[in-house]
Amino acid sequence: MLPTNVTKEFVRGIPKAELHLHLEGTLEPELKLALAEKNKIDIGQTTIEEVRKSYQFDSLPSFLNVYYPAMNVLQDEEDFYQLAMAYFEKVQAHNVRYAELFFDPQAHTTRGVPFETVINGYYRAIQESEKFGVQSALIMCFLRDMSAESAEETFEQALPYQDKILGIGLDSDEKGNPPSKFAAVFKKAKAAGFKITMHCDIDQENSIEHIRQVIEDIQVDRIDHGTNIVESPALTQYAKEHGIGLTSCPVSNGFVVDDMKGKEILQLLHEGVKVTVNSDDPAYFQSYISDDYFTLSEAYGLTPEDIVTLAKNSFEIAWIPAEQKATYLKAVDDFVADFVG
Repeated sequence: MLPTNVTKEFVRGIPKAELHLHLEGTLEPELKLALAEKNKIDIGQTTIEEVRKSYQFDSLPSFLNVYYPAMNVLQDEEDFYQLAMAYFEKVQAHNVRYAELFFDPQAHTTRGVPFETVINGYYRAIQESEKFGVQSALIMCFLRDMSAESAEETFEQALPYQDKILGIGLDSDEKGNPPSKFAAVFKKAKAAGFKITMHCDIDQENSIEHIRQVIEDIQVDRIDHGTNIVESPALTQYAKEHGIGLTSCPVSNGFVVDDMKGKEILQLLHEGVKVTVNSDDPAYFQSYISDDYFTLSEAYGLTPEDIVTLAKNSFEIAWIPAEQKATYLKAVDDFVADFVG
């Protein structure tokens, strides 16, 4: 039964899906240092504590300035496999039952790592994730601060591996890089049968116009972040009526703009929009998915009923068959029925 208050035990135990998780953002200091030593790469740090201290930022651009150089330690297929497997092992304790995971091939191909090395390493982990109780799939993202032509080239590289990629996304620095810049390649992705999503980061220039573009012009299946949508009642209503889910990341929000956007998340939740809670880049924000749930709850007074709705939303907007959704939703109900706090 539901506890009277939200507890860490309840939040950790409830079955959940993670739909906004960058695999490159799960690079914990211990693994980064180990891979640097293995691949003989000078990262400028020699201890775990030094690596940890290097994970410092106060905005999206400053975060990306730390984030992308860290990827240099990822060199061969085994490195990508280990990175993904470390995530699955970590979230076993958070009762993540299903995950759709972002990866950024351009961040690797531009430094000489073949596309096939990246996808094969990650996909091998996807195939083995169930040993940790997690079913999973991959979402390939384009880097929006690179050219549309580069995105097109990456899309062509991905086509031979389409059976290993569930969806296509868009991430990185949004400033000056509106969704419309990539409309043509996303049209191709939809035609090829991929599910599509795009980041609409919080408090960006032209936030509402960008959200309008992804909803009306590009017609995405989901929006990543996107809580600025509350500024437009019309777009909010459209998202609700069409079941367009939002994958919010409250702890990472608090790092890049000093605001978790909890008020907006709760407004969307209570208005019936399929908003979810996710961890984004947990190694950098030191907050995995249950930590995000609980931190948001503590700061904004979420109820146990809110936690249940968030967990159910995560399965309802996942790109999985209806029968599989029903199984996961029943698991949530069963957990609640059996919970003794």
